[in-house]
Amino acid sequence: MPSLWMLFASFAFAAMGAGVKLASEFYTTSELLFYRGLIGAVILFMIVRHRGGTFRTPFPKAHLWRSAVGVTSLWLWFFAISKLPLATAMTLNYMAPIWIAAWMFLMGWWTKTKHAEWPLVLAVGASFFGVTLVLQPAVESNGWLGGLAGLCSSVISAMAYMQVRKLGQMGEPEYRVVFYFSATTAVAGFVGVVSGDGAGGFAPFHSHTLYGGLLLLAIGGAALMAQMAMTRAYRVGKVLVVANLQYTGIVFSSLWGLLLWGDRFDWHVWLGIGVILASGIAATFYNTRSTARGAVTEKTDPIASEL
Repeated sequence: MPSLWMLFASFAFAAMGAGVKLASEFYTTSELLFYRGLIGAVILFMIVRHRGGTFRTPFPKAHLWRSAVGVTSLWLWFFAISKLPLATAMTLNYMAPIWIAAWMFLMGWWTKTKHAEWPLVLAVGASFFGVTLVLQPAVESNGWLGGLAGLCSSVISAMAYMQVRKLGQMGEPEYRVVFYFSATTAVAGFVGVVSGDGAGGFAPFHSHTLYGGLLLLAIGGAALMAQMAMTRAYRVGKVLVVANLQYTGIVFSSLWGLLLWGDRFDWHVWLGIGVILASGIAATFYNTRSTARGAVTEKTDPIASEL
C-alpha cells in the first residue's frame, strides 16, 4: 500500500507539471505561482480548521526561511517547465538528492568525520554527465536559460529539503510546513504579478477562461493531493523503497509529454535521463543510510519541500 501512495504522488506531481506547462500559454510564471499557492493554502486551511488544528507556530523564522527557499525553487521550476520538454524539466528537478549527497560528502571530507564513499562520488559525477546529455537539445535550440533554471531549482530544492528536515526534527507538524509554504507562494506570486510580471496596466492578472480556470484548479489540487499522498507513503512505508519510487515521476512526465506534446527524444537524451535516474537512486540510498529512519518517518516530511 505505501508503494501505491508513492506511485500516486509521483503521478500527481507529473500531472501538476503538465498542467503548469499547458497553463503557461495563458498565464505568467508569477500568476501560476500565485494560484498554485492560493488554492493549496485555502484547501488546507479548511481541512485543518475542520479537524481542529492550529497554525500557531513557535518557529516563524524557520518557516520564513524554508518558504523563501522553497518559493524560489518552485518559481525556477515552473519557468523551466514552460521552456523545456516536461520530462527534461522533471528530470533536472529530481537531481535534489544528488546535491544533498554531494553536500554530505563535501562536509564529511572537510570535517574529516567520514571516509569517502566512492560509489557516492561516482553517482554524483555520473549525474553531471547525464545532465550534459539531457540538456544538449535545449542548448542547441537556444533553450539554455530554461535548463539553467531547472538546474538552479534542483540545487535550491535540496536546500529546502534540508530546512524541512530541520523543522521536522524540531517537532513541527507537516501541515504547518505545507500551509506556510503555500501561503508564502501565493504572496510571492502576487508580488511578482503586480510588480510587472503580468499583463501590465491596471489589470496585471490575465483574464480567465473556463479552460484556464480548470487548469489552475487542477494544478493546485494535484499538488496538494501529491503532497498528502507522499506524506502518507513516507509515514507507513520503508524509506528507501518509497524514496526511490518517487523517480517514477520521470516516467509519468515522459508519458504526459508524449501524449500532450508529442515529445520525442534522441537516444542520448534517454541515456542521460537513465544515468540521472540511476545516480539519484544511488544517492537516495546513501542519504537514507546516513539518516536515522525514525527521524524521516516520524518527524520529517520530505514532500513539504514541494516537488
